[in-house]
Amino acid sequence: MCGIIGYLGSHEAAPFLVEALKRLEYRGYDSAGIATVHDGVLDRRRAVGKLVNLSDLLVHEPLAGKSGIGHTRWATHGEPSTRNAHPHKAGPVAVVHNGIIENYREFRAELRDLGVMPATETDSETIALMVEHYMSRGDCPRDAVERTVKRLEGAFALAFLFEGEEDLMIAARKGSPLAIGHGDGENYVGSDAIALAPLTDRITYLEEGDMAVVTRTSVEIRDASGALAKREMKQIKTDATRVDKAGHKHFMAKEIAEQPQVISEAIGHYFGAGQSEIRFPSDQVDFTGVSRMVLVACGTAFYACLTAKYWIEKLAGIPVEVDVASEFRYREPPVGPGTLALFVSQSGETADTLAALRYCKGKADRIVSVVNVTESSIARESDVALPILAGTEIGVASTKAFSCQLLVLFVTAMEAARQRGLLSADRQADLVSAMRGLPARINLALDAEPVIEAVAQELAEARDVLFLGRGQMYPLALEGALKLKEISYIHAEAYASGELKHGPIALIDQNVPVVVLAPRDALFEKSISNMQEVMARAGKVLLVSDRAGLGVAGEGLWRSIEMPGVEDLLAPILYAIPAQLLAYHTAVAKGTDVDQPRNLAKSVTVE
Repeated sequence: MCGIIGYLGSHEAAPFLVEALKRLEYRGYDSAGIATVHDGVLDRRRAVGKLVNLSDLLVHEPLAGKSGIGHTRWATHGEPSTRNAHPHKAGPVAVVHNGIIENYREFRAELRDLGVMPATETDSETIALMVEHYMSRGDCPRDAVERTVKRLEGAFALAFLFEGEEDLMIAARKGSPLAIGHGDGENYVGSDAIALAPLTDRITYLEEGDMAVVTRTSVEIRDASGALAKREMKQIKTDATRVDKAGHKHFMAKEIAEQPQVISEAIGHYFGAGQSEIRFPSDQVDFTGVSRMVLVACGTAFYACLTAKYWIEKLAGIPVEVDVASEFRYREPPVGPGTLALFVSQSGETADTLAALRYCKGKADRIVSVVNVTESSIARESDVALPILAGTEIGVASTKAFSCQLLVLFVTAMEAARQRGLLSADRQADLVSAMRGLPARINLALDAEPVIEAVAQELAEARDVLFLGRGQMYPLALEGALKLKEISYIHAEAYASGELKHGPIALIDQNVPVVVLAPRDALFEKSISNMQEVMARAGKVLLVSDRAGLGVAGEGLWRSIEMPGVEDLLAPILYAIPAQLLAYHTAVAKGTDVDQPRNLAKSVTVE
């Protein structure tokens, strides 16, 4: 969630640290700080709010030094404040921490018995205090960190600096991602490749339990057992980590507009040019013996899984269970032979999803993941990782990653059906042809933006909004409501259209807009019947449908948005566009922080 950066080099560290932290803003944060060592002296600067506040502070109170660590904090323990901001300092040690230390109360009690009182409300400070304690008893920095890290319970990515040590940084990870960047006479530590991209294109990802001792000219990594570990150095493509807005007002707007391109690239990856054969790792994923699939994810990725349930059961005939990752392992569900467990995560580091994956290891026949970051923990710990190829997504509200997740899950459903003899060659060719036409149809959907923007101006006045959908459009209604509430802060709820009369219809009046997502498919007439129930009670209906649907049901609507026609099964991918644009323009009309909505983080690496 929060971001970490570390620098050991020949230049002043502060400018590098602040610039790298700017590239980590997309993760979400409420305070920021840096620490450096200069002439042996360890010092720090911290500020609440946006990074500009830290930058302003550094103008008035510069921080010299050619070794440093930086951090953007998303509060877990303790309110957002300068006192609780990272880096935390205790005597000769400073630390930045991403994650949660579950046994920090035990440390606090132990320290209190030693007469040491914490200065903050955070769990992170106790790490620095314990390292200081061990150093005061004669341990060198490395031994003090190692002893402390071995006692930590929970999730963490850590970077340490030490007074009097201008050529030393120590990093460690468990549960939260961390990478080492390699330079010439310079080395770096960062939460991800995006932070490190301006500094280097050579990166080593630390694995679970690793601890790294970093100097300007060397990196020594030891695994959880203390043994020397050789981790592969990878060369990243710097263009894959670009974070510019390309002329758009917000990253979210740019990422919505990129969907025709990324969808086309994903189709090209999974299908040969002009061919209908699926490029799928069939030798690694055998669906013929699968009796049950378990799909697990969080947030938007969970709604992608709910949509995939319709596709997999309809096309492949495999029973599918979908679960929220944060609930899955705590109810200890039975996972036995014949089960294929599939996990979806944009970052590949989502803590709850990773924990659920580890629960299924050794129980499920196969672990498959659908991820955007192929070097992530979830990808590495899966038997097979299917890339969604969405490219870097900066906006906290997922857009292009959601669409690409849907596409890859649809390809998975097709491959399962093909292997099980339930998808004829002709039907497969038809579906592939329809998929190849998706980018053009998404472009047509994007052409409706002026109409959507006008609707959003009025929607911005609402306090509550309802979304309705049937069948595979129900998960999309859930996603539309989530998008609206997370970036516009308008209360929004979604319901399966048929459930409206079982309670939620009591909420309907002239002040509650109802967004109905209803392409003219097999369930269209039933969806329109539910819509009429809303209109009969003076409800304001916004119908999103195709020309045929609006021609039948357009009378008496508050507003309508026309979508191009599309293969029924692919409608959720296309109809994601108006749901995203509606949320985006409503948020813009309300003046909220579209790319970094309050209280939210892009990569949720704590449970």
